[in-house]
Amino acid sequence: MKLSNQDMKKLLTSSAVPIMFLLISIIAIPISKFSGIYLVREIVTRLSRDSFLVLALLLPVMAGMGINFGMILGAMAGQIGLIFITDWGIKGAPGLMLAMVIGTPIAIVLGYFCGAVLNRAKGREMITSMMLGFFISGIYQFFLLYICGSIIPIKSHTLVLSRGYGIRNAINLDTSSGFDKLLLVNIGGVAVPMGTFLFIGIICVFTVWFRKTKLGQNMRAVGQDMIVSGTAGIKVEKTRIQSIIISTVLACYGQIIYLQNIGTLNTYNGTDQAALFAAASLLVGGATVSKATIPNALIGTALFHLMFVIMPMAGKNITGQAMIGEYFRMFVSYGVVTLALVLHAWKKQKDKEMDRAYLRAGRGAAR
Repeated sequence: MKLSNQDMKKLLTSSAVPIMFLLISIIAIPISKFSGIYLVREIVTRLSRDSFLVLALLLPVMAGMGINFGMILGAMAGQIGLIFITDWGIKGAPGLMLAMVIGTPIAIVLGYFCGAVLNRAKGREMITSMMLGFFISGIYQFFLLYICGSIIPIKSHTLVLSRGYGIRNAINLDTSSGFDKLLLVNIGGVAVPMGTFLFIGIICVFTVWFRKTKLGQNMRAVGQDMIVSGTAGIKVEKTRIQSIIISTVLACYGQIIYLQNIGTLNTYNGTDQAALFAAASLLVGGATVSKATIPNALIGTALFHLMFVIMPMAGKNITGQAMIGEYFRMFVSYGVVTLALVLHAWKKQKDKEMDRAYLRAGRGAAR
């Protein structure tokens, strides 16, 4: 099937972000001097570690709520579950599953609260969810600093601060038999954690299936037009809350999968970058604040983390200073979100202009 010039322009504008980052990566890889096998190992590791969190963002986008920066509420719930199973001494995959069970009701409550707040901030969901994350982070830190060990008993002395209550800043997680160790397959010298990828496959299948359900169709309708959806009998606010609840619960599971790969839980700052990196990955994959797919999430995760690996070393090799490489890392992580959102606004404007030009051409031909 031959593409017209109009279709080609739309394809290029819709793929502008991933194409740009792919070109930057192609240029930076030789400068970084990393071997191909090393980069493949890093990408496989980071795909298994981060993909679940990125996929947790899809449903709110479908429901017209943009990037859910409030997903860190679910990440906090996951970390609370990990703290409790570490205190109880439950290790390996069973412990991680129990952490998910503990985190689920917390994530549901936080997700409901987040959805209710966002319903009062229609059109400003992204910035509101970001501010809400900061607010809940304060409550989360108060809970761990003063409630745990004083009101809620913590048995393990390795978790509690020297004063007798409050959780330590960093906790070592026993990952010797976690998800990454289940069905570990070696392919061409690359260790592929099939157990973790199984969870990622499950959420992909769930997302595809969910979109076909009545609730999924309602979310899609709400995302397209809330007024028309309300007229059609869809409970718009309830549907929006449900999308945020599901996203928050999935983010809880995603944070547990992420941390079992890292092996260390940063108690108070571990969730700070979760939403930013997940949003950056999704946007780099070609998604927008109004449309995102599973391929966008997976391709974006691979591209973003490829840049995240190679840019610090490329910067060091160009300038000769290690700190410049770290500045490159932070520049990339924060700049990606800004640039992708700017390009999205530009793409939206270009699409409107091309549609108007197409309509004019059609009217001229009809005459």
